[in-house]
Amino acid sequence: MSDENQIYLPDSFLALYRDARQRLTAPLADIRARYELCEDLAQQLEEHARGRSIHAHGSEVDLLLRYHAGLADPDSGFSPAEARWVVTRLSELLGWECPHLPQAPGPDA
Repeated sequence: MSDENQIYLPDSFLALYRDARQRLTAPLADIRARYELCEDLAQQLEEHARGRSIHAHGSEVDLLLRYHAGLADPDSGFSPAEARWVVTRLSELLGWECPHLPQAPGPDA
């Protein structure tokens, strides 16, 4: 199978779009586009979070939980699973402990 797009899709993101039989629940091009959006957002939030942590009105965990609450809102344009993934990825980028986040529903959430 030839795929001209060289963007690596991590298993953690692909898992958001797999059913119980491990089949993708959306076209690969759509998943790739969503991954790019989520990864870009995590990268952008990293800079914002570092600036906020200096003046934070709470802990790093509190800040990550606030980001998650905003992304998990139905009006955000992100699924609950994507919101969880973005915040988990953001915590990795920052080197911060990832808070316990509500478990996202299964695929197609």
